[in-house]
Amino acid sequence: MSLPARLNTLRKELGLSQQAMADAIGLHVNSWKKYESGQAMPSLDALKKIATTLHVSTDFLLFDEHERGPDGELALQFEAISQLPENEQAIVREVLESLIIKYQSRRWDSARKAVKEES
Repeated sequence: MSLPARLNTLRKELGLSQQAMADAIGLHVNSWKKYESGQAMPSLDALKKIATTLHVSTDFLLFDEHERGPDGELALQFEAISQLPENEQAIVREVLESLIIKYQSRRWDSARKAVKEES
């Protein structure tokens, strides 16, 4: 679903008119109408106010359902991890963070070597 469609749907779910929504986030109603019609995109500041008013995250507004989250098998694994006791979840987070750091440093090192070879 596009941002304009999400804005329209969420506003209606809250039972707000376009004027009430614009008032709630401190915009002129014409700006809100342009956001809902796709004629304009909200600024970062406006997007934050919109998300707060609609009680959703900015990620929810901007990304499709599975665009930011893990795919299939990883989603199931994360779901299983969420059932672990907090101390075991902390261990899993530490392992993941160390693997991510290791991967990022290896990638950074490869990029640095490639730049060096070009010189």
